[in-house]
Amino acid sequence: MPHSPRMHGGKLWLLNSGTGDFGWVENGQFNPLTFCPGYARGLTFAGPYAVIGISRARENRTFAGLALDDALRAHDADARTGLLVIDTRTGAIVEWVRIEGVIDELFDVAFLAGIRNAKVIGIKGKEINRLISIAPPAPPPALPILKSPKFGGKR
Repeated sequence: MPHSPRMHGGKLWLLNSGTGDFGWVENGQFNPLTFCPGYARGLTFAGPYAVIGISRARENRTFAGLALDDALRAHDADARTGLLVIDTRTGAIVEWVRIEGVIDELFDVAFLAGIRNAKVIGIKGKEINRLISIAPPAPPPALPILKSPKFGGKR
């Protein structure tokens, strides 16, 4: 179950979500670097670091029976939701954020270079009207008027 393929540093990196492995592809072969304790989706890079989103299993058991289940048992780990920061030079998980509560799944992650105080706003609150504006749609392009000799053109 490859997910989130990304080119970085001359390598094709991806998440093998079905096994929990993060690694790169070389000569058609997947090379695992780090085990991620959860269903991995979402990958971005900041310098030599990979930031990976991981998720708990869905309650409807969509992901039941994957090799990831066995890998979690082998690592004596439970699937969790959160972010992992992995040093691509060593494979070490150097930082992590665990997300608990109602959020079970992450679908993608992004690194916002130069942003110090990002803010997430909801679509139901009043602040969305002040912070996001949508331009009115542009008028459709004018179509050329074609004159046919049969319908009013010169004969």
